[in-house]
Amino acid sequence: MQVTYVIILLAVVAAVAVVLTLLVVNNARKKQAAKIIKAAEQEGENIKKEKIFQAKEKFLQLKGEHERYINEKNSQIQQTENKLKQREMQMKQQYSELQRKQAENDSIRENLKAQVEIVNRKAEEYDKLHREAVEKIENIAGMSAAEAKEMLVETMKEEAKTQAMSYINDVMDEARMNAGKEAKRIVINTIQRIAPETAIENAVTVFNIENDEMKGRIIGREGRNIRALEAATGVEIVVDDTPEAILLSAFDPVRREVARLALHQLVTDGRIHPARIEEVVEKVRKQLEDEIMETGKRTCIDLGIHGLHAELVRMVGRMKYRSSYGQNLLQHSREVANICATMAAELGLNPKLAKRAGLLHDIGKVSEEDSELPHAILGMRLAEKCKEKPEVCNAIGAHHEEVEMTSLISPIVLVGDAISGARPGARREVIESYIKRLKDMEAIAMSYPGVTKTYAIQAGRELRVIVGADQVSDAESEMLSNEIAKKIQNEMVYPGQVKITVIRETRSVAFAK
Repeated sequence: MQVTYVIILLAVVAAVAVVLTLLVVNNARKKQAAKIIKAAEQEGENIKKEKIFQAKEKFLQLKGEHERYINEKNSQIQQTENKLKQREMQMKQQYSELQRKQAENDSIRENLKAQVEIVNRKAEEYDKLHREAVEKIENIAGMSAAEAKEMLVETMKEEAKTQAMSYINDVMDEARMNAGKEAKRIVINTIQRIAPETAIENAVTVFNIENDEMKGRIIGREGRNIRALEAATGVEIVVDDTPEAILLSAFDPVRREVARLALHQLVTDGRIHPARIEEVVEKVRKQLEDEIMETGKRTCIDLGIHGLHAELVRMVGRMKYRSSYGQNLLQHSREVANICATMAAELGLNPKLAKRAGLLHDIGKVSEEDSELPHAILGMRLAEKCKEKPEVCNAIGAHHEEVEMTSLISPIVLVGDAISGARPGARREVIESYIKRLKDMEAIAMSYPGVTKTYAIQAGRELRVIVGADQVSDAESEMLSNEIAKKIQNEMVYPGQVKITVIRETRSVAFAK
């Protein structure tokens, strides 16, 4: 029992201790919570004071900015009011000035009306006196005023024409004396202007390089590389200050192409020395020859032409690197071949023979022979040498009418060549515009009275004008040539100069029976 009491007593004591401990802890927590609340209230008060202070500062700042804005606006309004007042004063001054000028104008208008009335009265009196004087003069002279005026005008016209022709003859004599010297000067200036462009277009190829350092490697030590390249290709290589470019100059387009391809391989490979240059040039030349033959064969296959001599096939391939008046020669020959075949088929002739002649008509232009013969005759001889048919040879030689046509294929080739060259955009000068220029020139001359016939000759460089001997005198014929020349010069565009020749002759015809 005692043990039980002891245990109960210990339990009570423990319970009391726990209760006391909880009371102590709760009291400590309350004190701590009170401290935290007090600190939070203090901090909140500080934050509140700080925010109030910041708000006051912000308010004062905004108030100052608002006051400055109001002051600026007031200043602008004041300036605008001052300008408006000044403008109003100026308008009042201008209005008063206008009223004053209006009054002056009214006064001037009244004066002018009075003066006009006086002038009209004087003019009526003058007209009356003039009519009376004219009537008296007509009675004395025995002719009307219109007749006298016409007679005077005709007399003055004849005198003016005589003086003008005299002056023109003097000027023409002086011009004839200086014509030779002036013509030489004009020709020299023309050559200076045209020759560089023509040479660049027909004899120069531009080879582009990545940087100018490569120029030094191409030239080589003491120029040995460039000398070896020129000797191997037969092309002059110009290395100047042109950035990233080298000029290849030669009249043979195949040589220029060999030099261009060889330079491309040497620059790409990077090994540039005389032995390597000779090796690459020889290799490129063989490749280009193979390509020329391949181009010739492919062209013949495309056109359906068979049995062509190997030399002629090679010349057809060389046409790829030749141009005529800006038109690629191979494309021109292919075009002529197709045109000739079409026309021959329409006429019931052999289209294959016409196509063959059309393809070969300009082979004389790519011949390697140094001949002074025209290219048509040279091409005819080459075709004869390669055993081509007589009809084809004659068509080649006669396509510029330099030999007599002996077959029906020849005029077809001539016409096909003209059609291809005259196609708009094919060459620099279109044949239609050339013919129109000659017709316009003849029409201008025919528009003058007394002209019976006109002929434009020498490719439009001379105009022959035939006049009637009974309608135009010798002096008038000289004047007519000058007038036609001026009209052509003002209304037409033409190359060079045009010579106008007026022919006046009298023919008497009789027959002996």
